Amino acid sequence: MISTILPFLQSELQEHTLRSALVLLFGTPLLYIVVNEYVRRSARIKGFQGPRNWPLVGNIPDIKYNAAEQYRQWSKIYGDVYQIQLGNVPVIVVNSAESARAIFGQNSQALSSRPVFWTFHKVLSNTAGTTIGTSPFNDSLKRRRKGAASALNKPSIATYIDHLDVETRDFVREGFEGGNAGRDGVDPMPMIQRLSLSLALTLNWGTRMGSRDDPMFHEITEVEEDISKFRSTTGNLQDYIPVLRLNPFSAGSKKAKEMRSRRDVYLNRLNKDLDDRMEKGIHKPCIQANVIQDKDAALNKEELTSISLTMLSGGLDTITTLVQWSVALLAQRPDVQKKAIEEIHKYYSDKEPLCDAYDDQKCEYITALVRECLRYYCVLRLALPRATVKDVIYQGKLIPAGSTIYLNAWACNMDPKVWRDPEEFRPERWIEQPDAPLFTYGLGYRMCAGSLLANRELYLVFLRMLNSFEIVQDSQVETHPVKGSADPTSLVTMSRHYKVIFKPRNEAALRDALRDADEKH
Repeated sequence: MISTILPFLQSELQEHTLRSALVLLFGTPLLYIVVNEYVRRSARIKGFQGPRNWPLVGNIPDIKYNAAEQYRQWSKIYGDVYQIQLGNVPVIVVNSAESARAIFGQNSQALSSRPVFWTFHKVLSNTAGTTIGTSPFNDSLKRRRKGAASALNKPSIATYIDHLDVETRDFVREGFEGGNAGRDGVDPMPMIQRLSLSLALTLNWGTRMGSRDDPMFHEITEVEEDISKFRSTTGNLQDYIPVLRLNPFSAGSKKAKEMRSRRDVYLNRLNKDLDDRMEKGIHKPCIQANVIQDKDAALNKEELTSISLTMLSGGLDTITTLVQWSVALLAQRPDVQKKAIEEIHKYYSDKEPLCDAYDDQKCEYITALVRECLRYYCVLRLALPRATVKDVIYQGKLIPAGSTIYLNAWACNMDPKVWRDPEEFRPERWIEQPDAPLFTYGLGYRMCAGSLLANRELYLVFLRMLNSFEIVQDSQVETHPVKGSADPTSLVTMSRHYKVIFKPRNEAALRDALRDADEKH
């Protein structure tokens, strides 16, 4: 048959060159679409419903904006667990606390890996490696998780309190001095970014980011913000539509390579600076040094860098996002501030604005406030996707090994079967239901390793900020977690910029506390 067809095609090409060219021009894409549609439909997971999808792109156009909220709305039609199609990739989406416990809680080992994405894993991360959270499961990941766990457990966190003390104190100082002691409005975002970045650098490399004027501050925040976009489920079409990877002029791939090169520069500088200090014996205790000195960890250079990237991106994502939203909301909720200060004053007076850095979350209301902010302003609304390494059975239906599963942490945190009023911001719910599930840090084997540290950081930030200042709104901003999103396409959702007034509750006491802290240090 081939010996018959080839001479015929050759003859057609020679005798009807233009017609043949037109057939190739239009016929080849059409043939690709037909074949690709067969491939896409064959890949779908049997037994799971889901919304109708478009050729080639699947449901990507439907989830361009506020993907987690769209998934939550679809769950009202298709059930708590359903299937979508992102280009060629079928994805199972889990949208309730009950189904999350059944799938992620009962199949922890089967859901221990991550899918590999073209842009993030093969273009962006091929020099410095990936974070712990974005790495597929392998022996290297187990070593890195073990190293991170030893550096992020409760006893280790206790050794970092002096660092938290310095950075949260400087955060209060910036609010006080930048706002002219409550006389001027302040955009808190640069303050929050410096706090987050300096904490990440101090804890991981033992070096501070003492000023927002440091060129490295702008470089790291800009690059890490761009890198977080490459984890977006809607912003990198070549992850799901393979033919787009053939484009040599891809703007996405070009930007990923640029960010990779720029990140390599500051990672190498930070690592070299720490190596030099360790060689001279003048380094301060920090996670990177602890792991290097832990002979049992036996991590190579790439694995050490992975832990560094984890601390850097995790700190910037969690602390920056949550504090930015929370300050905006608190400025509009004097009732929450009033309740918070009443509870804080059971332990500290307004003459102790900076409170005790070693306070291990003894103020119940502030702990509840942190948890409610984590629930309501869920940092990573779509938890990083999982890849199944074994078959999973859910309600008698097979999710085969190699499947991609999304935990819609936002939908789970807003589950009406858990909360009678999920749309309301109400810290008291965590005092009423202290054992209720919180999905912001994920669930199961791959949940965030730094959750204990993040909670301790956030508690001290809120405690000191609220005991030092009354936060007053200075500009209008929407604080609803969906309506107020500055970039609805982003994986990590930030609020729009705004200004608040940090009005000292006791100006004289705050001045004295800041001066005394300077003299001690």
